[in-house]
Amino acid sequence: MGDVSTGRTTSGDGATTPELVQRATEQISGLLREEMALARMEVAEKGKRAGFGAGLFGGGGALAFYAGGVLVAAAVVALSYVIPAALAALVVGVVLAIIAGLLALSGRKQVGRAMPLTPKSTAGSLRADVDTVRGAAKDRGRR
Repeated sequence: MGDVSTGRTTSGDGATTPELVQRATEQISGLLREEMALARMEVAEKGKRAGFGAGLFGGGGALAFYAGGVLVAAAVVALSYVIPAALAALVVGVVLAIIAGLLALSGRKQVGRAMPLTPKSTAGSLRADVDTVRGAAKDRGRR
């Protein structure tokens, strides 16, 4: 496996140790670039989901605000023909608060799905790659 006169060690395919190290370095570098690209994609996807959830949450708040302003008066007036005006205002306020709460919970759930923003699957894949390279390096050293 080696040429004693030159002191160079070669692998089974004729490559020298420095060439093998260079190949491994290039492959690891390429693998890390690919993993980083995957991490960026995963974070971008989670960011979109968080933005969508925040939009739902904000939309629920805005809807509750405007609905409270416009419909409260109309509903209270309409109900005041059937029940006393104070009771009508209370009923309408409770209904609007329930709707606003449901929208806020829906938005919170969407934001929760996107958290944390760390790219879990890519990080796991990167750990597996590092473990594989370490294992191969250890096995190579035993031979």
